[in-house]
Amino acid sequence: MGYTLCVLGCGTMGIAVLSGVLASLDSKPTSAHHPKWESHTSGTVTPQVLEDESLPSRFIACVSREESAKKLSSTFFHAGTLGRSVEISCARNVQAVQQANVVLLGCKPQLASTILNEPGMKEALEGKLLISILAGVTIAQLQAMVGASTKVVRAMPNTPCKIREGMTVVSTLPPSDALELERSIILNIFSSIGRCRFLEEKHFDACTALSGSGPAFACIFLEAMADGGVMMGLPRAEALELAAQTLQGTARMTLQAGTHPAQLKDAVTTPGGCTIAGLLAMEDGRVRSTIARAIQVATERASQLGQPAKK
Repeated sequence: MGYTLCVLGCGTMGIAVLSGVLASLDSKPTSAHHPKWESHTSGTVTPQVLEDESLPSRFIACVSREESAKKLSSTFFHAGTLGRSVEISCARNVQAVQQANVVLLGCKPQLASTILNEPGMKEALEGKLLISILAGVTIAQLQAMVGASTKVVRAMPNTPCKIREGMTVVSTLPPSDALELERSIILNIFSSIGRCRFLEEKHFDACTALSGSGPAFACIFLEAMADGGVMMGLPRAEALELAAQTLQGTARMTLQAGTHPAQLKDAVTTPGGCTIAGLLAMEDGRVRSTIARAIQVATERASQLGQPAKK
């Protein structure tokens, strides 16, 4: 029952997505409309709709090296949920895709052309849904590699999806009854590992910088806050816990209560108090512009990732 999800190039992000989906299966409620796939003699796969399937029941993770395969086997050894497990495929991309219904492309951007142009890959992908999580590689570029019969969308998840706190942006799909099943599959996958939002593809480089690279930027800020606590005498573990919970709680107030960050800031900034003193020190260090520029530079870099290397 269910469909087969293949992660083609299962690196850090592929592992995060797959781990998050597996972790969500125990608590995922069934819904009224779920995808079911049916193979035909032509080798193509067409969707049907059943009432008892909403998530993939079979998983294949593809890597290129035996060493990576061993690491994945160790990672997913205890990851099977509700009888589901992850099959590891080493250097057999085409065979794995032939068995899949939905393919998640998670390789390095510069390897996309090599993988998608493997002999037999175009035929293996025919009629299927290809979800690319590659930074900088456009739908037009991918479509040119796989052909018009493959449905191609882009998704940009981030690493917190491993603990089901991710933020995923998915390229918008044109309104069509024929694409409702694909939309349902995409939402089932990415909503199970955090928040999911559809946006036009033109915004993807900025999304890559903001939510894709964002966890690294947040960690710098988090580490700096903890360092400040340590400098003022707090034990390292306690300083890190205080800083992490403070950032998490503040983020949840923004998301769940809809409170603007400026309102939260003003609420704790009393006249002549310690907060305004600290804020002015941050302004002296140009923290705001530095963080904003980091997003700008990362966005510009993201736009270059999918481009051919200059000779």
